[in-house]
Amino acid sequence: MAIATLSKFTVPLASDASASAQGMLMPKLKYRFRVMFENFGVSTPTTELTKQVQSAARPNVTFANQVIEIYNSKINYAGKITWSPIAVVLRDDVTGAVSKLVGEQLQKQFDFFEQSSAASGVDYKFTTRIEMLDGGNGANTPTILETWECYGCYLVTANYQSIAYGEQGPATIDLSIQYDNAVQTPQGTGVGSVVGRTINTLATGAGR
Repeated sequence: MAIATLSKFTVPLASDASASAQGMLMPKLKYRFRVMFENFGVSTPTTELTKQVQSAARPNVTFANQVIEIYNSKINYAGKITWSPIAVVLRDDVTGAVSKLVGEQLQKQFDFFEQSSAASGVDYKFTTRIEMLDGGNGANTPTILETWECYGCYLVTANYQSIAYGEQGPATIDLSIQYDNAVQTPQGTGVGSVVGRTINTLATGAGR
């Protein structure tokens, strides 16, 4: 059959005899996603934020590189992790629902009128959930391909952006969200998976 030729659209792997007939796996697509916020602002529901998300970044983690100086060389090891802030762009709707929710979250973090700050992080932190979808909609319930849950979130920056007579796009509010930790759920699908702690069993580098 002619369609059998489509199974050849892949990268041949010498160590895998089945690779030449496997074909390519369908990739996740950047535009099939949704972002949800829990405990964001005061007003409910927060689904207006989800409907007005224009773009969002997935988590970015960095291990701080630590160095031990020795005789003629150096040994590197992984230090503490840093989660980079997530950028989320929201369309500012004409009802003011998005702007109101963002304002409420900022007020939870700091009362700009009374110049009073929150007593502790638990008073204003929220959870951000980023889901990659398969394209389903309506009667066809979408399948969630990937979920990132970001915990201990707060707004580092809320940029209400500029407006201009020469621009025809929607007005946006750009958010920078910092968080304490992120895992892929359900556990076992990536970051946050149960992986036994390895102690001196792999010959992959220097000891401790």
